[in-house]
This record gives sequence, structure tokens and C-alpha cells, in this order.
Amino acid sequence: MSGKDHAPLSSACVRALNDKIYEKRKAAAQEIEKMVKDFSATKNTLQITKLLKVLGQDFALSQNPNTRKGGLIGLAAIAVALGKFANVLVVLSSTAENGEIEESSLYTGDLIHPILACFADSDPLVRYYACESLYNVSKVARGSVLVHFTDIFSVLSKLAADPDQKVRSGSEHLDKLMKDIVTESAAFDLVGLMPHLRKKIYSNNTFARQFIISWVSVLDAVPDIDLIVFLPEILDGLFRILEDPNKEIQKMCDTVLNEFLRSIKKDPSRVKFDEMINILITHSQSPDELLQETAKAVNFTFMKLVTEGDDKDSFLVEVVGDVMEEEQLDLPSLVDVLTKHLHHTSVATKVSVLRWIYHLYIKIPTKHSQPIMLVAKWEEQIAASVQVRVEESAGGKMVERQRDPATDWKRFMMFLYIEKLFPELRRALSDSSDEVVQQDLEVLAEIISSPSVTSSSDDADSENQLPSNSHGMNPYFSKFVISLLKLFSSDRHLLEDRGSFIIRQLCILLNSEDIYTTLSMILKTEENVKFASIMVENLNTILLTSSELFDLRMKLKDMNTEESYKLFRCLYESWCHDPVATVALCLLTQNYSHACDLIRTLFESPGCGYHHEWVQACPDLCDLRLELLEVPHNQHLVQALYGLLMLLPQTEAFHTLRRRLDCVPSLHLHCARTPVAKTEVCNKHEKHINFDELLAHFLSVQERHHQTKQSSRAVTLLEKGVRNLDT
Repeated sequence: MSGKDHAPLSSACVRALNDKIYEKRKAAAQEIEKMVKDFSATKNTLQITKLLKVLGQDFALSQNPNTRKGGLIGLAAIAVALGKFANVLVVLSSTAENGEIEESSLYTGDLIHPILACFADSDPLVRYYACESLYNVSKVARGSVLVHFTDIFSVLSKLAADPDQKVRSGSEHLDKLMKDIVTESAAFDLVGLMPHLRKKIYSNNTFARQFIISWVSVLDAVPDIDLIVFLPEILDGLFRILEDPNKEIQKMCDTVLNEFLRSIKKDPSRVKFDEMINILITHSQSPDELLQETAKAVNFTFMKLVTEGDDKDSFLVEVVGDVMEEEQLDLPSLVDVLTKHLHHTSVATKVSVLRWIYHLYIKIPTKHSQPIMLVAKWEEQIAASVQVRVEESAGGKMVERQRDPATDWKRFMMFLYIEKLFPELRRALSDSSDEVVQQDLEVLAEIISSPSVTSSSDDADSENQLPSNSHGMNPYFSKFVISLLKLFSSDRHLLEDRGSFIIRQLCILLNSEDIYTTLSMILKTEENVKFASIMVENLNTILLTSSELFDLRMKLKDMNTEESYKLFRCLYESWCHDPVATVALCLLTQNYSHACDLIRTLFESPGCGYHHEWVQACPDLCDLRLELLEVPHNQHLVQALYGLLMLLPQTEAFHTLRRRLDCVPSLHLHCARTPVAKTEVCNKHEKHINFDELLAHFLSVQERHHQTKQSSRAVTLLEKGVRNLDT
């Protein structure tokens, strides 16, 4: 090479730049630095441009590695020299001869591009000197290099995994400088960086992962950079990095995820939950324990965020709506994760999960959607593209629109997975927290009251034997009541501690008449008569004392419609499992004559153990006390109460009832012999109710109880005899 070919460089400078000895190249670089300072002082931008071209093209891109090294050190010398004249490079270059202002990016690009090309060199020393050169350029140019940041970032990510330790060391210094520049800059192009960050985050190299994590942490810490908006794009990659066997990498990644969580808690409105839910669901099922637990922790946080605060319902509905709009929603995995979370020890987590299930369920059907068809008819529905008729509010004109099959499919899928959720929701009723049980009941109430659900369980035959209700309940209603009774039967502590609470809450959330009617129909055929008796005792106490059952009590008390007569007969048939409950039902419905008949039978089978419980402090007995003063009419009531008094043990309830009856005018004793009064009261409901048939049913049920007791006693004696023989 001749000096003339590389003007404005001298021949000696050119030879020195091509020398294999570093010190000679360094001396040439010092000459270049002095030359550039002179050009800058005289505002000779033309010569600077020529020098950049010579060093960037002829030297840095040469086939000779020593020449490339000389080009790199020469470019660094230009940057250092220009650094003495900041107005030339950092702010604006000097005014050219034509008076136009040249952007600093003109010089920055000419300096950076040749250096970036050298990072792909096979010689590690060339790559190292490229790091050194780019460091010097960036240190001078500062914010001007951000125009080329995406290219620099790609190079840095490769250098972080470079096999040569010296190159990695040099890249670390350059990386630190770039982080400082990004942190202090207000014009960073995060949008342009995201495609590169999204790609690099899936690297399996430990050093590359460390590099990515460090950059994510830095970007998240910059106040002017809103990285949380782009979290869905890198969340999956972050979880994959969390699987790295290197504990230090795991710790760094975990710290970054926790920082994101803190940011999310501060302002959840900026978070795109719908775009992250599938990612969290997937990693919540990972075999890697740390990854699974972290994903669950993020899930828990998300669930709590959308179920807390004053506007939690509207916010959760909005979030769930966004989730359901996602075409690729992994509903099976979502249901699986929610199911697992129901077993979490945290009450807040379980409540949050239940709220998610509730809002997922109610959000799937659109406002004007019709219920989907049976599973067997789903394909027919899609093929037929069901037309939904919607009446326009203006003019009453009828128009047709097609229902979106994708929306119906999501709805169908959620209904399908109710089969999986339903047992878990039933089990949640045994939770020790009232808050969890109440939220669980709200979810169950929504499911079993929805007319859109079709059960596909094997219990269909037993459910079909139950009466169809008129309040829009689906087969899950009967299925739930059956399973609830099975749960009470297998867990007597639950029945004792939470039974009343559960029944009362259901009566608030659903139609109390439906609840009691269905329970009665099931208990009527209950084979375990002992459990049936206990259950009826509880239901009767709730019926007589609970404020939630006020309307149902009034309907039974008035009993002046065919529907109310039917309700009485339905309850009576199962109430027969408990004689005292049956008497109480008759007193409530003012069937006093029949109550007298029942009490007479109780003298033949004493030992019904809770006569006193409903006598004491039962609000609805106040009406009976007032009726005792209506002398001409209620002699059967007096007889029934005196008969009940004879059955009571010497308890406070006995003395309470006796004191009440002592206050009754003695004229009742004479009225009891009056045929007119007897006829008026005795025949009050006989036109609509066959009391002889009911009494026969009562005796039949009591006979079943008697036989069961006899059989149980015989088995006990037999077992005792066998044990005696063994000894």
C-alpha cells in the first residue's frame, strides 16, 4: 500500500497501521488523533470524511488481520480526537462550506459500521480490538450511538457467549457503558429493540441468558421506559431462563420477575393479562419445581389483583372478557391450573380462584346468545350456523344475524370442563373458611341455575327421576343437591358445623322452594333412614327459624293454592323421617287435626329426641300462641300442644310449653267438645289433601325406621356374641 492511495494518511502511518506489533499500530493511531484534531480545529470536515472512509473500508474490512486491527485502532483514535470537539460529533458537526448543518449521526455511522463488521471475525484478537474500538467511540458519542443500538445489542448478545475469555471481558466493559448510555437517554427506541430481545431471550447459553436478564433488569429500572407493556412478549422466555441450572441465573431471573410483579401491583391497568394467561398456565404445570412455583406465584398475584379493590367485579369482568377474546386461549390448561389452585392453603388465593371461575363462567355467553345445544348436537349446530333472531328496538322490525361459532365453541368448552371443576367445587364446601365456602356457593349457584348447561354425567337416570322445576334450573341442580347430601352423609361434622350455613346461603342465592323441594324428593327415597332423619331435623329447624326461609314459611302457612298444597305434600313425604318435624310442619301449615293424629302415634313410639329444640325460641310459634286465644276455633291446636307436652321430657322446653298452655282460657276445654268448631278446623284442607293417605305414608316410613333399628340392634348383638366366642 502506498501513502498516496490512502490520503490523508502518510506512507509511514499506513505502514505502521499494517504492522503486526501493537506498539507501532498504537503510534500510528496517535498520529491519526493529532491529524483529526487539526482537521476539527480548522473545520475541515471533508478530510475527516476521507479519513473515515480509508480506515473504515480499506483497513477495517481488509483481508489481513493486522490491517483490520490497525483500522480499528485508527477509528478509535478518530473518535477520541473528535471528543475534544464535542460540537463536531456529539451535538452537531461544524458548518460545511455550503452552510448546511451535518448531523452527528453522519460520523457516528461511519465509525460504528466497520467496527460492527469486525465482531464476526474468526480472530479473537480482532474481536477484542473491536470491543475496545467501539467502547471508545461510544464513550465519546454517547446518545448518538443509540441510533444503531439494535445492531450493537445483537453484537453484544453474541459477545456475551464468545468462547474467548478476553473477548467476553472486553464485551463486559462495552456492555456496562451501553447500559449507562441507555439509562441516561430520553430517546431510547424500545419498540425497535423488542424483536431482538424477544429472539435472544430463548438462547440456551448461560452467558447469553445472563446478558439478557441483566438488560431486562436495566430497562425495567429506567423510569422513562415502560417495559411492563411488553412483558407478554418476553414472559415465556423469562420462565425458560428460570429453568437454567445455574443458581445465579435463577436468582437474577427470579429478582426480575419479582420486580415486574411489584410494578404490576402499582398499576394493574397497564398489564395485558389476556396475553399472559396461557404462558402462566403452561409454566404452572412445569415439572421444574422453581419454575412451577414462580408461575403459580405470578398467577396468584394476577388473580388477587383482579379480585381486589372497590371495582374488583368490573375489572375482573373486563380482564376475563379480554382473556375469552383470545382465539388461542388454552382453556383445558386454564381449568387444570384453577383446579390445582383450589387446594392452595391461602384463603385469599382460593377465594380469588373461585372468583376467576365465576367470572370465566358468566363471561363466556354473550348478552344476546342463546343456550348451546346438547353435546351430541354440537356438530349439527355448527353446520346449520344457527340464526339468532333479534328484534330491533326501533320499529319492532325483525332481523337475523348469525351467531359466531367461535363464541359458541368457547362457551361449549367451558361447559364441558364444568364436569372437571364440579367435584372440586363440591369439595371446597368443606373448607374451614366461611369466605371460601360462600364464594364457592356463589359459583355453584351460578352453574346449577344456568339454563345453558347440560350435564353429561352418568347420574342422568337418577336426575330424570326428580321433578322438573319451573325456575330454569339445569340437570346440575339435581346433581349438586344429590352430591351435597352425599357429602353431608359422609361428613357428619360438616353437617353439624356448616350444614345450616350452606343451606341458608343456597336459599339466598337460589329459589328456596326449589332447594327444599329437591332435597325432599331425594330424602324421600334415601336408603339410610338414620341420615334422612338427621337431615330432615336440620332442614326443619332451618325452615322454622331462618329469616332466609320467611317467604317459604308464609307460603306454607297460607296454603291456599294448588302449588302450596303440592309443596306441603312434597315436604311431608320426606319430613316423615322425623316425627317431630312432621308435627311441626303440620302446626306451621295449620293442619292441627292431623297434628293431633300424628302425636297420638308418637305415644306408641317415644324417644324422638329433639321435641324441645323447636319449642324453645322458635319465632313462628308466636303465631300459635296468639291462635290459642281464638277460643271458638282451635281446639285441635290445643290438643296437639297438650299431646306434645306429654311427650316432652322434664326439660326447660317442657316447663316453657306448660306455662304457655296454663295461660290458655279454660273455655278451650269445653270448645273441644263442640262439633261445629271441630268441623270448621278439622276439614280446613281436606278438600285438597288426603290426610289418611299421608298418615299411612307416615306410619310406613316410621315402620322402616323401626325395622332399621331392629336390624341394627340384631347386628350389634351378633357382633357382641361373636366377640364373646372369640374370647
